[in-house]
Amino acid sequence: MRKIVLLSLFVLSVSLIAADAMKPNIIVLLSDDVGYGDIGCYGATKIKTPNIDRLAEQGLRFTDAHCSSATCTPSRFALLTGMYPWRKKGTGILPGDAALIIPPGSTTLPSMLKAGGYTTGAVGKWHLGLGDGNVDWNGEIKPGPLEIGFDYCFIMPATGDRVPCVYLENHRIVGLDPKDPIKVSYGAKIGDEPTGKENPDLLKMKAVQGHDNTIINGIGRIGFMSGGKSTRWNDEELADVLVKKSVAFIEQNKDKPFFLYLATHDIHVPRVPGKRYAGSSQCGVRGDVMQQCDGAAGEIMATLDRLKIADNTLLIFTSDNGPVVIDGYADGAQAALNGHTPAGPLRGGKYSIFEGGTRIPFIVRWPAKVKPGVSDALVCQIDFLSSFAALTGQTLPADAGPDSQNVLSALLGERKTARETLVEHAQVTALRKGPWKLVPAGPRARVKLEEGDKKPRDTAPANGQLYNLSDDIGETKNVAKENEKIAEEMSVLLRKIHEEGRSR
Repeated sequence: MRKIVLLSLFVLSVSLIAADAMKPNIIVLLSDDVGYGDIGCYGATKIKTPNIDRLAEQGLRFTDAHCSSATCTPSRFALLTGMYPWRKKGTGILPGDAALIIPPGSTTLPSMLKAGGYTTGAVGKWHLGLGDGNVDWNGEIKPGPLEIGFDYCFIMPATGDRVPCVYLENHRIVGLDPKDPIKVSYGAKIGDEPTGKENPDLLKMKAVQGHDNTIINGIGRIGFMSGGKSTRWNDEELADVLVKKSVAFIEQNKDKPFFLYLATHDIHVPRVPGKRYAGSSQCGVRGDVMQQCDGAAGEIMATLDRLKIADNTLLIFTSDNGPVVIDGYADGAQAALNGHTPAGPLRGGKYSIFEGGTRIPFIVRWPAKVKPGVSDALVCQIDFLSSFAALTGQTLPADAGPDSQNVLSALLGERKTARETLVEHAQVTALRKGPWKLVPAGPRARVKLEEGDKKPRDTAPANGQLYNLSDDIGETKNVAKENEKIAEEMSVLLRKIHEEGRSR
């Protein structure tokens, strides 16, 4: 009897190991503000991205892939929750001291994969809030990534241009000296540290659009911070630190299925390339940090090769929203474009309801499963939740991921079509249905660049517009009058998606 039990346990153990071996590792490399035209394989010539281009050669490159919103916080919220961000209040661009906006205990991409046997890690930009309000930066900081499904995190609390400019590992600030406690304010100035507004002569990068509060590393930030001098990051080293932590996570979990959410700081402002990349491009500092972003992708790819796990790793490179050139600092990015077009053939960019706001680079590589090629299937990052649930043999709860669709067969290149419709978002919403794009009639949306900006970006037109993207990808010709029935049907459908509260 004992032999039978031991044999059964052995068989079960072997079966579990075999099952794990069949599950691919999953890495989502989410870059920041990288536009459709910023990468070589999408048409860039003045910026060199050999690593991402190689990823595309070895994988499936999508030409009609989208994030869920044209700005960072709502886009990231949707990626992790499978919910359109406009359904939930408080998912706009968050200050650095905001509370966590994803409820602990809810079904998220990491919690679902964790339930499926994955070890989950988050490295890089967070910007989804921490704690439940009134964060004590000098103690345990929670809820945060660990409370929504990640086993490990090493993150920037918000963005590079917002305080606090420190790293958070799991629940605590890294390297904090208790004798120099951190204080953060998004109201009035705290402490006696100089600000960009009061001391512009101390800035190494001129601030615009409200980026002139506490000066850290010679750069003005949004918000005020005092203390924590031993914990503050060095902007020139940010990219290397995040890659190092990502590589360490991969190395520690190489023998079992893992999910890594690596959210780079590049190419978000402030754009401060490390020494290896400063002056490396033909497009000034913005081009330099794009090439630095490509270098980070290359290091992740090299790590997978070195550990001999690349074949069974599903690696996705994408961006949180479309591109922006002038965004808080006078860093010379506009003057240095040198003919480069960050959005490629698309209209608009970050903050915009047009295609340049949400149509982004999107490359899937899984050598053991995905054949190299190009796909024009309509897919969205919001679909990761349902698609990866299907990949790992799980069924989502009925109330989870209300807008996440299972497009796994398209992601793997097995089907040429995916979504039938997609709602695009930039404080107003628009609807994609096949080749058609409807921007409904309504008041012009005045979307601000950041807090303190007074100039509205290129957003929703005053009158409803309909575009046929199959022959007008740049959204230059409004064909609503010639296609009134299509415009009306899409308007009704968009209203229905809003009113029903879910689209899955």
